Amino acid sequence: MSGTTQIFFSATQYAAATVTAAIRAGFFGPRTAHRRILVVSNTAAVPEVGTPLDRMPGFEKLRPEFDEVRSWNEFISPFHPAGWSPRAQDASLWEKAVRLAWNLGDEDVEIACESIQANPSRAVADIFADSPVHVYADGLMSYGPTRNRIPHNLNSRIARVLHLDLIPGLRPMLLSEYGVEPQPIPNEAIVDVLAQIGEEGASILADKLPAEDRPTAVMLGQYLSAIDLITQDEEEQLHVRMLRAAAKAGHQDILFKPHPSAPAVYSTSLEQAADQLGVRLTVLREPVLAETVFAYLRPQLVIGCFSTALMTAAAFYDIPVARVGTGLLLERITPYENSNRIPLTVIDAILPDAEKDKVGQPLELGRLAEELAPLVRAVGYCMQALKHHAMRDEVTAWLAVHLDAYPQYFKKRRLTSLRLPGGSPVRAESLRRNPTVRRVVRRIRAAQA
Repeated sequence: MSGTTQIFFSATQYAAATVTAAIRAGFFGPRTAHRRILVVSNTAAVPEVGTPLDRMPGFEKLRPEFDEVRSWNEFISPFHPAGWSPRAQDASLWEKAVRLAWNLGDEDVEIACESIQANPSRAVADIFADSPVHVYADGLMSYGPTRNRIPHNLNSRIARVLHLDLIPGLRPMLLSEYGVEPQPIPNEAIVDVLAQIGEEGASILADKLPAEDRPTAVMLGQYLSAIDLITQDEEEQLHVRMLRAAAKAGHQDILFKPHPSAPAVYSTSLEQAADQLGVRLTVLREPVLAETVFAYLRPQLVIGCFSTALMTAAAFYDIPVARVGTGLLLERITPYENSNRIPLTVIDAILPDAEKDKVGQPLELGRLAEELAPLVRAVGYCMQALKHHAMRDEVTAWLAVHLDAYPQYFKKRRLTSLRLPGGSPVRAESLRRNPTVRRVVRRIRAAQA
């Protein structure tokens, strides 16, 4: 890696914090040996109305690790970074354009990016077609299988998957079918970075929240309706259910933190529910990381649906966590290959249900991986069976014994199509009607005639 230019692509502050932690942990070599460029992008539906990553509170704590900061949105304007990629025949021209615009000359380039399955990461990897690629994952999706096929000319260049060790001992499946090895980022490195960039956010919280009677419970919003998992009304009701669960657990001061990528749609349903319950609700609309909220408030409970922040609260800050609404999402989420299925499965399997169970105790993370690993591998196999055919015997044996205990994570139609335990038997009549089977039978009969 000596003497290369390292280009780091980040779409969120949390992603930038993750890759900065990896840099400080020594995963990208000594600071003096490389030129480092951070390229920020905003993949929100309307990026013009959002706050760019490099203008968010706390970014100045990350800035010293990089020689330059560039904007991908500005470079490819007027295209949207989530929807644009170069045509194959134009990739080399775009590489020349990037090298010229960023003064790269003929230097060797390394790429570090988030999800390699989607833009802008895929676009950048296509542009720098000869460069090694380091994939870093900041959430629970790293424990699931690769969503889309990665062509050989790209998967052969992926050096490793850097990931947060949110569930110690649980091995990520991401890119494993291509022989890419995972490498966990030390928890102390990411917590230290989050503490630094959270200093300004803590000041925002100090100004917004009263010195006494600060919230003791935190509710985490996501953007489930924006990605069509549930409707907007259902998502609003999901937040109301979180509020009621927090009140039921004895909390009178509650903070709601919407997801930064969620649409800014105002609804009074949450405020009305708070009035009815007699609790004080604070809605945090300022751009403050959830982890800053955890570190500053040290709440007694964090409630969410299947947000990765639930696990960072548990793994990094030892805060009790609980879930709401995962049952509905397990019924609704489609297709079965949806990458959100693994985060949803993990959270549903290991966190208490805030509406039914006793909450308020920290998770014993060290004991989770052994029980969780076979379930995650079975769900992952069912999601992408063609990519993980070597796992079939293992998954078949596990389902034969454990399916009755975990029926909510598997669809009968999927088990049937894969000929796995729990699926329906294939009827002879269905086979006779199958066009492919009929063609094969005709060929056999013709050969025997």
